[in-house]
Amino acid sequence: MNCYEIQEAFGLENLNSTVRPDPTPGPGKVLVKVKAVSINYRDLLMVRGHYNPRQPLPLIPFSDGAGEVVAVGVGVSRFEVGDRVANCFFQGWMDGTPTPESVAGTSMGSPLDGMLSELVSLDENGLVKLPDHLSFEEGATLPCAAVTAWSSLFRHGDVKPGDTVLALGTGGVSIFTLQLAKMAGAEVIITSSSNEKLERAKQLGADHGVNYKEDEKWAKTVKSLTGGRGVDHVVEVGGVGTLENSIRSSRMGGHISLVGILSGGQAPLNLTSILMNDIRVQGVFVGPRKCFEDLNRALTQHQIKPVIDKVFPYAEAREALEYVGSGSHFGKVVITVND
Repeated sequence: MNCYEIQEAFGLENLNSTVRPDPTPGPGKVLVKVKAVSINYRDLLMVRGHYNPRQPLPLIPFSDGAGEVVAVGVGVSRFEVGDRVANCFFQGWMDGTPTPESVAGTSMGSPLDGMLSELVSLDENGLVKLPDHLSFEEGATLPCAAVTAWSSLFRHGDVKPGDTVLALGTGGVSIFTLQLAKMAGAEVIITSSSNEKLERAKQLGADHGVNYKEDEKWAKTVKSLTGGRGVDHVVEVGGVGTLENSIRSSRMGGHISLVGILSGGQAPLNLTSILMNDIRVQGVFVGPRKCFEDLNRALTQHQIKPVIDKVFPYAEAREALEYVGSGSHFGKVVITVND
């Protein structure tokens, strides 16, 4: 089978297409012919060597993909040949709160080989069926970004109709946050450095858009949009560069889901605002299979489709990563496999 590997060292120049023996599904395993993969910022960091520089190489990258079941091993009961499936980000976390046993060593794309391959053999418990209304390309966007947004809003946030949600930027997690929060009846404020992207977000249902590049005091603007009260929920993807503004944007008793560190992960933090305003800051590391299954039922019920910015062919995996690194995308970026 063809696959991509990060080979002797990290760096885009060391991400190369190569050949490995075809896997065969052992007991409890499912063989999937991969049709599409999507890119998360984590994948770019992984290839560059910034995510886990101690990761043993070679490694097949990318945590998210979708495809068709082409064979099953002895004892498999959840799937049969012909099923359309997507992988779970964590192969060992099925439900409940995470434990070292369920998440350590079970995430795809590091430390486990990922999905940028023509074939993958995975445990049947690490897969879910795709909603019928989604293509393979759309289904490939779900395992990390969509499940993270779902966990933020519903596993931890308990978002209700009438709540106000702040989404930062217009990448994959933030656009899924917009779609799912609107599905739940919430008001959504979204930020971007591009007025064009803000208009696109409003077409998807965003109630307000704030250009943080033009408005340095954007937290004050966000708060004014809520009548001075502050937002109920923030899905925080920026980290160091945005967390202080996210805190300032929140109401007393508000909730911040910390899901990303796009602008860095370490900085001095004034805890007074969190303490005095009774704000809950919740770390969100994707979610268990149960969240993925709940998400898929909601997507089916409301016929929601992921937003895909651009689809690249398999031969242009490096170019796809460079595109994500440029920050030009709106929603998700996908690479087709076995097309």
